[in-house]
Amino acid sequence: MRTRSRSTARSQDRSNGVTSLVEYISITGILLLLLIVVLFAVNDVFMQGPSDTLRYYAFTDIGNGMSVRIVDLYVIAPNYGTITTSFILPRDVAGQDYFVRANETGVAQTIVVERGDIHSDIYIAGIGATKGVTGNTTSSGWNLITYNSSGF
Repeated sequence: MRTRSRSTARSQDRSNGVTSLVEYISITGILLLLLIVVLFAVNDVFMQGPSDTLRYYAFTDIGNGMSVRIVDLYVIAPNYGTITTSFILPRDVAGQDYFVRANETGVAQTIVVERGDIHSDIYIAGIGATKGVTGNTTSSGWNLITYNSSGF
């Protein structure tokens, strides 16, 4: 009888050891999987989201500045003749360049500042009904606004 109880005890000890090892490996694997999921989520939550918010607000500021420049030029524009002004835009927003476009639709004039899927639409107040504003530019290069009383 003694030999039976010793072999049964050894068998249970081995089985407890294997069970503990499998448990540690399983828990470690699950934790590593969760770590990988968190690493992918951290980029989206802590880096990309705030960067997109920064871009949107910077694009809104740039569009407002363009709208003010256009309205100011229209206010001082001569009845006959041409007036040209140059202006400076930031070279980049959050490390990337962007595109500025003046849209003339049937109802409203807008300045669209965009990069990829982030864009800001700014309405040009007051002059959309009388003078159409069209054109585009990028964040780099020479930027001009030209008004010609005879039209282009």
